Formats: sequence, structure tokens, C-alpha cells
Amino acid sequence: MLLSELGSYLAPSGHAPAGTKRLSNLLRSPKWEACLLADWLWQQAIERVTALRAAGQEALLVWDDSVLEKSESDHHPDLCSVRSSKARRLTRIRKGFFHPPVTGRPISVAGLHWVGLLVVGLAGPPTVAAMQWWTKRGPHATDHKTVMGLLLARARQQWGRQVRHVWDRGFAGTPWLNQVLETNLRFVLRWPKRYMLLDPWGERRKTWEIARGKRAWSTRQLYDPKRKAHQTVGVLAISVTHPEHARPLWLVVARRKGGKEPWYLLTSDPIRTADDAWAVVIAYARRWQIEQTWRYHKSELGCESPRVWAWERREKFLLMLTLVYAFLLSLLARSCDALREACLRWGCHRTGTRSRLVAAPLYRLRAALSRLLGDHPGTPLKPSLNSG
Repeated sequence: MLLSELGSYLAPSGHAPAGTKRLSNLLRSPKWEACLLADWLWQQAIERVTALRAAGQEALLVWDDSVLEKSESDHHPDLCSVRSSKARRLTRIRKGFFHPPVTGRPISVAGLHWVGLLVVGLAGPPTVAAMQWWTKRGPHATDHKTVMGLLLARARQQWGRQVRHVWDRGFAGTPWLNQVLETNLRFVLRWPKRYMLLDPWGERRKTWEIARGKRAWSTRQLYDPKRKAHQTVGVLAISVTHPEHARPLWLVVARRKGGKEPWYLLTSDPIRTADDAWAVVIAYARRWQIEQTWRYHKSELGCESPRVWAWERREKFLLMLTLVYAFLLSLLARSCDALREACLRWGCHRTGTRSRLVAAPLYRLRAALSRLLGDHPGTPLKPSLNSG
């Protein structure tokens, strides 16, 4: 989604350049800042957490980071070196290829670091809580510890222990774990199998060695939406501690059949029953929502496509794209089922099974809304003496 497309929605057919110009003037205006949009997103997250707790459901705050790659813009002062996720995906060795791409040192390109937070429940669409971009060079330089520390402090001040934080393996490590334990928050952190922990007898061992030979407390048939099939999963929990922190933790292990790597999940909540362990596993499984967020922002919204602007204008435009994504997510609520089905049937009819049964038809929704706005334009923009 480029600036010209957003501008065309502001003006009727034949007046798209005027709408694009007005939107461009809005981005350059010094009368407002990007924090206005960021605060609105945070307020929506507050309302979602309140609604989940009122309904008796657990609220999850899912964290993840990514990169915004601008490999063709090497001379901009705000861009820093980031590891290319595209190159990592293209150089991955796949079965059946006898001459895979040459792999060696990580491939870095110019770009920005990207942090996102989503509020999700055990069911239903997510709600965007925060999107933040940062760099390690230039006048706006900062570092990962500072950015994550500020977000963690804000989440702690707003919700405390009312939400459960969910982190992937990229956050695993002693510095971040110590910072989280000092805040006394509830969390689920996927722990790498080769990282060290102290077992119940105080012996320092690798994570996979602590869980080796332990029988599952319980097994369930869980549905995997990615593979469209049910799979048998066994779960168990072990009391552990970190070598550099005395606070007791629990290691929840989820084993999937078929030779798949188990999940090793660290949590601060005490695990007394199998249901407590399953709650941790299901909470981490909901982390996949933020992976879909990165994919949609990069592929459909095209957040990496716009040219590089000044820092403030770029941040405003990226947050505008996030507002578009938040609006599409709001249409996935159950209260909008009839409206969504009518919009898809009228604006983006598809007969394929995959298109009809997808849980989050964000791509079809955007196409349907684009057609709706194109077929039913608004009133023409009237010229003004003060415009421009």
C-alpha cells in the first residue's frame, strides 16, 4: 500500500492526485506527531485487555522483533545494518537440492529494526498494541536494550500481572531474563534446548538433558492449522532455576510426535497440574499471530516499498499502515461476521477451498474494500483558497 493508493481513497475517481497531495501535506505537517497514532493503538490494547478480563479470559501480550530492509538505500544516515531475513530464507538448505545456495556469514543489509506487540486472547483476532522502529546509527540512534526496556516498563505500569507476556527464542538469554524477573511479571519464554539451567537437585545441565527420560503428564490431540491436521502432543513440567537468578521457574516441555523438536517453555507461574502446563503451551501457540503480522505488513501493505523519507514522516506513514492493518483486524471480530461475509461475497468472491476456509481472510478483505471504495466514491474535493 503506497502513498498514492491511500490518497486515492481520500478523493473520488479522477481526483486521486489531490488526495495524494493532501496526505503528503499531512505527513509533512509539524502540527502533529507520530505518537498520536501510537497512543491510539495503545488505548485500543487497553480496551481489549479490559474486555478479555471482563469475559473471564486470559490476556496475552505477544512480543516479537523483525527488520525493515532497505537494501537499495545505503547512504541514508538513519539506516543501520540489519540481518536480512530474505537472504536467510533464500539460503536455507532444502531437501532435494544437491547444490544449495552458499551459506556462510550472515548477510546484512541497510534497514531498520522493528518491534511489535499484540494483545491476543485464547480465541479471536489480535489487537495491535505497539509498533516501533529504531536504528543503531544517526541522530535517532538507540539500542535494543533501551527500546525493549521502555516497552517493558510501560506494559508493567499499565497492566502489571494482569497479562501474560509471550516471547520466542530470540529473547532467550541471561540479560533479558534477569530484566524480566526483576519486574515480577508473568511470562512464557521459549528456551533453547542447549542453554543451561539448574535442575531440581541444583545440578547445572542443558535444557534437553533435564527433560530427557521424563514421562508426559498428559497427552492431547491438538489441531495444527498450518498442516490442517491433528497431532498428538504430550506435556510435562519440571521445577528449575536459572544459574544467575535464585527465583524458582518452571520448565514446560511439549513433545510432538513425528520427530519434531519439542518446545521448552520457561514460565514464572507455578505449575501444579497438567491443566496449568497446557495453559502455558496454548499461550505460546498463540504467538503465531504476530508472525502473520510481519508477513502481511511486508507482502500486502508493502512497508518496505516506500522510498526513504525523513525520520518523522517515515514513522507517521508506517503507523498509518499499521492503522490500516488494525482496521482489517477489527473486521475479523464475531460481531462483524455478517458484514465481512457480505463484503467478501460482493467485492472479492472466491470459490477455492483455501480462500473460503482461511481463518483470517485479510488479503481478500483488503481487495474487497478497495473495490468498494472504487465503485462508490465520495464527494469531489472542493478547492480552497487556504489549501496547499
